[in-house]
Order: sequence, then structure tokens, then C-alpha cells
Amino acid sequence: MITKKLITEQYSPITKQLNNMTNENQIFISNTMFKNFDDRKRVRFINSLSGIKSANLIGTISSSGQTNLSIVSSAFHLGASPALLGIIIRPDISPRHTLENIRSTKVLTLNHVNENIYRNAHQTSARYKREVSEFEACSLTEEYLENFKAPFVKESHVKVALELSREVSIKENGTHMLILKILGVWIPKRIMNDDGYLNIEDTQAVCVSGLDTYHSIQKLERLPYAKP
Repeated sequence: MITKKLITEQYSPITKQLNNMTNENQIFISNTMFKNFDDRKRVRFINSLSGIKSANLIGTISSSGQTNLSIVSSAFHLGASPALLGIIIRPDISPRHTLENIRSTKVLTLNHVNENIYRNAHQTSARYKREVSEFEACSLTEEYLENFKAPFVKESHVKVALELSREVSIKENGTHMLILKILGVWIPKRIMNDDGYLNIEDTQAVCVSGLDTYHSIQKLERLPYAKP
């Protein structure tokens, strides 16, 4: 069994050695060091470590009909058969209108953020009161497609209808992983290749790093299927 003492004994010499290294082009930051950052600095630092992430708007509606819109950078591919996506929702120690709505109605939409709306999308991260719709507050347009209950973002170019399959509570930090079924997708015809690949860069999609820095995307190269 690996104990805390063993871990400390095993890695302390390495940490000490790295701390003593001098390199004008590189710094070493141990977990002890970043734990001592002030709260906002630590959050920005850790959020930046995973690199560039997709920027998406999650559209939901409450049982009483109140719409909600929130930006997330935690959407990820879970599998193609069945078609699943996942998102991570922060701990609900404070009101999480998005999570409450998904639990209530079991449906939501995922909408890619593009260069025309990233400032509006970012504003949805503000803590509006439940009775305020971020669609209206952030100048984005509700759109309802194929009688799907949850609202889409009209200004988005890639839109996905999702249904909650299962919620997984992550005990390590109180976050929630939502496993979501893909029910339908709306995309511009021009971005889909015959082999199913989507030219996402042609929708002017943007990505996000950290909590507040947005990036345009540019394809470098599409490589062939790798074989030994």
C-alpha cells in the first residue's frame, strides 16, 4: 500500500532538487507552492493547465418555463456507439440553475461558441438571479427546433440536443459529471465531409483557456489513420 509518508519520502528529494535548479527560462511550481497562491490565482493557474478547451453554451429550461444559458469548457466526447457526450458541472454548494434544470427536465442543448458571440457567451458566466434569463441579459436568441423542449442558441452554428442519461457525483471535489445521450445535431451543410468529419474551423468556432481567454482555431493538417 502506498502511504502518504511513503509518497512524501519518495518525492521530497525530487521536489527539493527541482526547487534548487536554476533555469532562467523555466520554473518549477510544486503543489505546496500553488496551494499557497491566493484563491483566484490558484483557480486561474489550475484551469490553464489542461490547455485549450472547447467553448460551449448549455441551454436549459426549468419546469416552470424559465430559460437559462451558461458557458462551459468541460464538454467532452464519451463514445460514438451509443453516441454520448459528457460535461462537468461545478459543486452545487451555491445555486446551479443549469444543473437544477437538467435534473428537473432531463434535457439540454449544447451550442458551439463562435467569433461573433464569444463576448456575449462569456457574460453568461455572471451570477444572474434565477428569474433572469441569460438569453435576454446577454443579447442571445432562444431557438426551438423539432419541438425539443430545451432552447438552442440561434446565433450558434453547431447545435446538439442532449438528454440526461446519468449523473455521477465526484467525491474528490464535489463536482458532477453528466453522461448525456446525443438526440440530434444541427450543423451547416458545408462543414460535413463525406467520411463524417466536421470542419469545425469553418464555423469560426472559438476555444477557451483558463477562465477568460478566448482563441480562434486553425487547422494545421489532417493526418491519416495511424498504424504500427
